[in-house]
Amino acid sequence: MGAFLLFVCLLAPFVLACAFRGSRRRRAAAATAACGKALPLPPGSMGWPYVGETFQLYSSKNPNVFFARKQNRYGPIFKTHILGCPCVMVSSPEAARFVLVTQAHLFKPTFPASKERMLGPQAIFFQQGDYHAHLRRLVSRAFSPESIRASVPAIEAIALRSLHSWDGQLVNTFQEMKLYALNVALLSIFGEEEMGYIEELKQCYLTLEKGYNSMPVNVPGTLFHKAMKSRKRLGEIVAHIISARRERRQQRGSDLLASFLDDREALTDAQIADNVIGVIFAARDTTASVLTWMVKFLGDHPSVLKAVIEEQEEIAKSKGSADEPLTWADTRRMRMTSRVIQETMRVASILSFTFREAVEDVEYQGYLIPKGWKVLPLFRNIHHSPDHFPCPEKFDPSRFEVAPKPNTFMPFGNGTHSCPGNELAKLEMLVLFHHLATKYRWSTSKSESGVQFGPFALPLNGLPMTFTRKD
Repeated sequence: MGAFLLFVCLLAPFVLACAFRGSRRRRAAAATAACGKALPLPPGSMGWPYVGETFQLYSSKNPNVFFARKQNRYGPIFKTHILGCPCVMVSSPEAARFVLVTQAHLFKPTFPASKERMLGPQAIFFQQGDYHAHLRRLVSRAFSPESIRASVPAIEAIALRSLHSWDGQLVNTFQEMKLYALNVALLSIFGEEEMGYIEELKQCYLTLEKGYNSMPVNVPGTLFHKAMKSRKRLGEIVAHIISARRERRQQRGSDLLASFLDDREALTDAQIADNVIGVIFAARDTTASVLTWMVKFLGDHPSVLKAVIEEQEEIAKSKGSADEPLTWADTRRMRMTSRVIQETMRVASILSFTFREAVEDVEYQGYLIPKGWKVLPLFRNIHHSPDHFPCPEKFDPSRFEVAPKPNTFMPFGNGTHSCPGNELAKLEMLVLFHHLATKYRWSTSKSESGVQFGPFALPLNGLPMTFTRKD
């Protein structure tokens, strides 16, 4: 609790500024209502002055307890006030679709200014309109099934190297999965031609990552200052890679950088650098979190693990030799493993919610969402609703033998800001688990269990595991 109080004190200027702006907007909304637009705000509690219900949210080890309690009391749409910002939270598929799809133009993505500085203000996450649509088309083109199908052998080589390094070792599963996901991301962005830069790029990114959730105090010696220095160096490395590729006149290809460098697309080097670094960030933690939970859930459910092993061994036996690489067609046959991935993403719900901000006063189901208020679609609440998924806490991949109802399963978000790299993420999971299931066994080091949040939901302590080759 002491660390949390320190966090709130350091955040005080931001909290007070947001609270002042929120109070001003609430007064404006009330004045609008008095002039004839008499729409009530959603039900809920705004908590204490300035800090709202921030203490209630973070006093629980599991923030989802706070969201579930509010939903049970007020229904699928309710208001609250956290971290200095007035918020409306929505927990129904219909409301999530309203915010993310049908009326997405009324709700912009929102991030703290320090995060924009760190990743790059021209990255795809922070955009709307034509520029965002342009970037999304370029990223989707590079990560489409047609583009990534030829990458299967290269991803497989990364998976085999990763597994070999774990053999006989007690490892932090999450940290190792992050390294695997980072290597796949770098391959997908730069291809196999830029390996001379990759190690320095990787080290700079790891320093940047350490400062991502630090207080934005740009003073020498702080994590944030080190992160910003690494961010500058990352931009320089990407610029060198761009220059080298242009000198070789090698712009055509299937990797992301080739898509950005297409002469017809007219992106500046700064725009390319911001989006390359942003994609590395997006491709790393979330994929690693799902892979870590898969290891956990399969270890806890021997019958499901047995079915996955049987499926993957059948694919291995169909190969001409033990050294024959996997193909795209092989991954399309991994139906049971694909359902395990889906159920893992549902149960774990790595992204519990996402942030949007109303760009104008919005009416939804007779309620007023004032301009400037944050709006949070609660993915986890939707994924754990017994109305859509019976016995929602139970890990049961068979539920995905039938497609879920529309807008009830959104592990990659929804609408124009959904993850354009979802096919690549699923591919790298399937490739890794093919070799993990057929060649290795794993066991926990201790009987301890639990979940930690920071900010993604993870097994306690990153799931320490020992991986051992079967033969």
